[in-house]
Amino acid sequence: MRAFDLSPLLRSTVGFDEFKRVFDTALRGDSDYSYPPYNIEKSGEDDYRISMAVAGFGEADLTITVEDGVLIIAGKGQSDDDEQSRNYLHRGIARRAFERRFRLADTIKVETAAFENGLLNIDLKREVPEHKKPRKIEIAKTVSAKVIDKQVEQAA
Repeated sequence: MRAFDLSPLLRSTVGFDEFKRVFDTALRGDSDYSYPPYNIEKSGEDDYRISMAVAGFGEADLTITVEDGVLIIAGKGQSDDDEQSRNYLHRGIARRAFERRFRLADTIKVETAAFENGLLNIDLKREVPEHKKPRKIEIAKTVSAKVIDKQVEQAA
């Protein structure tokens, strides 16, 4: 059962046109989503970190780009020459090429990236522009017309 009717969810939302596409991508279940392993953690009110285990890769083998709101982390695998020159008895460290994509919200910005002890750490920060922050809308009071009581003198 991979088909979902999202119309009940989308009835009360505005501007979530890509929601169905993101939902379908999440349900696709690609087996490639298990390599390389990664964590996403919230380290503060507006701070996030993606930590990716990239054993066997060097800094020169990794590229990080942001394109149209998508964070793309790619790693170059070993060349065929390296593979042929080694004789593995057991190969448990997969050093194959990969490309991992993370869709970022409009308010998320990539701050820094660091490579340490086989982990690639990418720090993200949520920066909400002033026009997107919650604000209170004052309700204008309607001006009612003044009623002037006129005393009508009745002729006696």
